Amino acid sequence: MGYDIERFLGQVNEGLLCCICRDVLEDPLQAPCEHAFCSTCIHGWLVHENICPEDRRTLLITQLRPLFRYMKNDLDKLEIKCGNSDNGCSMITTLENIDRHEHECGFGNVSCPSIGCSVVLERRNLNSHLGTCEFRTKVCPRGCGLTLLTKEDEEHNCIGELRTELELLRSEMICKLDDQNKEMQLRLDSQRSHMVQKSSHMQQQIDELRGQISRLQQDVRSLTNAERKRRQEMERMELEKQELIELLKGFQREADANKKGACRNCKRNEKITAI
Repeated sequence: MGYDIERFLGQVNEGLLCCICRDVLEDPLQAPCEHAFCSTCIHGWLVHENICPEDRRTLLITQLRPLFRYMKNDLDKLEIKCGNSDNGCSMITTLENIDRHEHECGFGNVSCPSIGCSVVLERRNLNSHLGTCEFRTKVCPRGCGLTLLTKEDEEHNCIGELRTELELLRSEMICKLDDQNKEMQLRLDSQRSHMVQKSSHMQQQIDELRGQISRLQQDVRSLTNAERKRRQEMERMELEKQELIELLKGFQREADANKKGACRNCKRNEKITAI
């Protein structure tokens, strides 16, 4: 909703009025078609409609933009009465400054800040009310340091209150220690369970590694035996080779001897034939 037009001095330009509520623009936004609206008014409208309420053109919330600067300047310069004028405030200021003034205006209604007090009064009377408000708190003037309500000051017993406060703190500390002990016990149980699981898993891995080592040792023994047999076979074959070589050499010598004998017989026969 916008500002009530009756609060303004002088004539307000038609272009500075919201097209929905017809009041003076508050936190204004502008559509692409240049129609202006209060932010609250147009957002409420676009929840149910996707058109401009003035010319019925399609309008999406993402298309809204801030008001043109020259229009915003004209809007800020409008003179307006304080919203607390009915309470006696005679302040007239520009729209640009009205929020700051009303936030500090002595004629504005405020609630008592004391917890439990329901009194609503004008801001200018707040200090005098706080001086007598029975719900107002203060630090004990006798030195115990506790915060008291004004009405409790006369009946306040520093020693009794401090004892009560001490007992409360003691009970609170005991509860906290119990909670911490329970939490630590839960953590220890969780860690113990985790360690047992981890130990079991590591034992399984150790057993698997032992099995692998055993199998590897068996494979090594098998390979060693096979290598020994291979060497023995190679030695046997080497002996057979030497025997065959010696046998071949014997055959070769025998053949050479036979060849020489045949040559001598041939020469003798030739000589006989010649004679």
